Amino acid sequence: MALSKKPVTGMRDILPEEMQIRDYVIGVIKDTYGKYGFTSIETPCVENIANLTNRQGGDNEKLIFKILKRGEKLKIAEAAAEEEVVDGGLRYDLTVPLVRYYSNNAAQLPSPFKALQMGNVWRADRPQRGRYRQFTQCDIDIFGEASNLAEIELILATTTTLGRLGFKEFEILINDRQLLKAMAMGSGFAEEYCDSIFITLDKMDKIGMDGVRAELLENGFAGEVVDRYLELYKGLEKAENGLDYVAEKLGENSVSSVTEGLQEIIDSVNAAKTADFRIVFDPTLVRGMSYYTGTIFEIAIPGLGVRCGGGGRYDKMVGKFTGRDVPACGFSIGFERIILLLTESGFKVPGAPKKTAYLVEKGVTGKALHDVIAKAQSAREEGNQVLVARMNKNKKFQKEQLEAEGYEEFVEFYREVLHI
Repeated sequence: MALSKKPVTGMRDILPEEMQIRDYVIGVIKDTYGKYGFTSIETPCVENIANLTNRQGGDNEKLIFKILKRGEKLKIAEAAAEEEVVDGGLRYDLTVPLVRYYSNNAAQLPSPFKALQMGNVWRADRPQRGRYRQFTQCDIDIFGEASNLAEIELILATTTTLGRLGFKEFEILINDRQLLKAMAMGSGFAEEYCDSIFITLDKMDKIGMDGVRAELLENGFAGEVVDRYLELYKGLEKAENGLDYVAEKLGENSVSSVTEGLQEIIDSVNAAKTADFRIVFDPTLVRGMSYYTGTIFEIAIPGLGVRCGGGGRYDKMVGKFTGRDVPACGFSIGFERIILLLTESGFKVPGAPKKTAYLVEKGVTGKALHDVIAKAQSAREEGNQVLVARMNKNKKFQKEQLEAEGYEEFVEFYREVLHI
């Protein structure tokens, strides 16, 4: 039986044209984040299965590619449950591995520690356009900074990067999990139901206020409590300053530190930003991961109707590894979504070297071939990109393929011309 030439379902091959854009974007990301003091690190793609299934990753924990034990440890016939034959899994994001990394190496790291991590992650998701089972994530995180200076730095570094990549008129949506909880509990919901309520609230942009109300009622919540809760959001739509409105409605003493902190982040980012974007308080922003403890944010591009990144504060996660909580905050840029948007817009890598193809007839050998190679080397030293290849019989098709890869000039070498 012939071997399959297609990638495994949900995986994909990346062709040279896209790879050139990916390499360029990675270069911009590393250069920009480096200027903000972030240091590149790397973690293994395989993590202990217990770490990946600790109820921190939300629905992603249902999508783990699990790894069987090896050798004598694998006893499938004797196993009564999955955990007896599985001990590892491919990472579904970069945050869990990063927190484990920090917990293991904190004594050798500075404080605060600003980490940049890029790498593949895997989720057994349903493949569709723009969504794959293997994809690249790009995260920056700060450990050991309890103040909102962490959020300000993360937002400025990320938005500066997007600006350098040519994105304009995008938005940073910002909220706080503490504020979400205060609004729900202040309306009469019990704390244990907050996560369920937030799952419904997160659908506001898709099903609207009436849809959220209907779903909350279907879930068994009292009508007067639901209406009191949604009245807050109706008032927010009309409020001149949403943060002041929330503080007034909930009682300034209960949430003033949160609303003031969010306002300071917004004001500081606006005062220092260099990219073309708005930072907007969005009281319906939830973020799905249960490990978030405070500020949360997302990148939205209204003109394209897409979101391409997000993050927030997760101050309790290190403590699950070490028994001691450490302030932590991170921002993940939607690398694959950004590549897709750039590719579809016809993006060309700026400042790319001139690409020239030297096509050499098959009969060109010996000293004549040495001269062609020497000429190519000289052009490369001048900063040009030169491909030396034998000329195909179908030269026209060969050129068309090279043009698709960005080659602008063709130099042909024939035996007759070289006097062989």
